[in-house]
Amino acid sequence: MSTTAQPDSRPVRMVFTTRAGGVSSSPYDSFNLGDHVGDDPEAVAANRRRLAESIGLDPADVVWMEQLHTNTVTVVDGPSPDPVEATDALVTTTPGLALAVLTADCVPLLLADYAAGVVAAIHAGRMGARNGIARHAVEKMVELGATPSNIQAVMGAAAAGRDYEVPDEMAADVEKHLPGSRTTTTKGTSGVDVRAGLVRQLMELGVTAIESDPRSTVTDEDFFSYRRDGVTGRQASLIWLNPKVVK
Repeated sequence: MSTTAQPDSRPVRMVFTTRAGGVSSSPYDSFNLGDHVGDDPEAVAANRRRLAESIGLDPADVVWMEQLHTNTVTVVDGPSPDPVEATDALVTTTPGLALAVLTADCVPLLLADYAAGVVAAIHAGRMGARNGIARHAVEKMVELGATPSNIQAVMGAAAAGRDYEVPDEMAADVEKHLPGSRTTTTKGTSGVDVRAGLVRQLMELGVTAIESDPRSTVTDEDFFSYRRDGVTGRQASLIWLNPKVVK
């Protein structure tokens, strides 16, 4: 397992995993955190416990989603024994409650306004991003007291536009709804760069503190990739308000 976490003195913690360091067998080797992809449920549970323990959280305090490529945003204020149904973004103001997003090419987008004490975890696939999942999440954060100019956005590894080939009509449709996303692949064909479109959308919403991991899950075998492998696992991205700092 490989994670990137903020020091304990930071008001907001973020973690991004890779596929290494778990107990799952091929083709889910080895740190698969997705419980819906056909992997041994006991292996997934063990990996999730290992993740929580490594970042100093109780596994019960990690909230997962039933991700369906919607543009639905759900506010949570406490642990959930089951994945939150039919949602692709979670928002909370509760310190110590970690919001988790699973991906294997889609964009994991984490948002935080630590001054207001509001964080969000977003599953921004092509359809969700096209249909405004990021915008809706920012709007929900604002309802809870966040200010767009104070929001920090971090995007994890995802399918790069150069590797994300789609039909011309689909590229045009996504570009119409998510301007800045249309691109050309290394094959010279139409492609979609979801992260590029999200950057433009976030900036138009007033979110300008944006960081993005440039790695492509399709070509970097440190990550799970559905487009590359078909049957595969899922990495996770987590965000939470540090209860040691935010009360």
